[in-house]
Amino acid sequence: MMPRAVHILPLAALALTACTEPDAPAARDAAVFAPSYLGIETGLLDGDLVQFTVTMRGARDKVDVANYGECAAARYALIRGYGFARHVRTNVDMQGDVWTGEAVYVISDALPEGLRTIDAEVTVAACEENGIPTI
Repeated sequence: MMPRAVHILPLAALALTACTEPDAPAARDAAVFAPSYLGIETGLLDGDLVQFTVTMRGARDKVDVANYGECAAARYALIRGYGFARHVRTNVDMQGDVWTGEAVYVISDALPEGLRTIDAEVTVAACEENGIPTI
């Protein structure tokens, strides 16, 4: 009876790949972040469904633009007397060095159902702490 061949190389390669860290977070953290927030436009779509269009320069990626939209939604919810918002969608585009984000949120006075909800007061405080303007 012949012994079965054992393939060590694929297992060793798999073990080594498990030890490496992903490149994306390190690259994002290393990127220069000098944002210029150019403005927020708000549009009521239907009842409690609101669209926020944010414009900025100096974003590292889409996440920075989405965060700006979330800050706008949180402040808007508070201004309207609501405490919460639920994210519906965010579309981000870049033309030259200008980033534009169109974010849609449902605002509500009670914690809405869904996975992507925000507490407006907590979010506004975090935005202020991070230097991200709100409405």
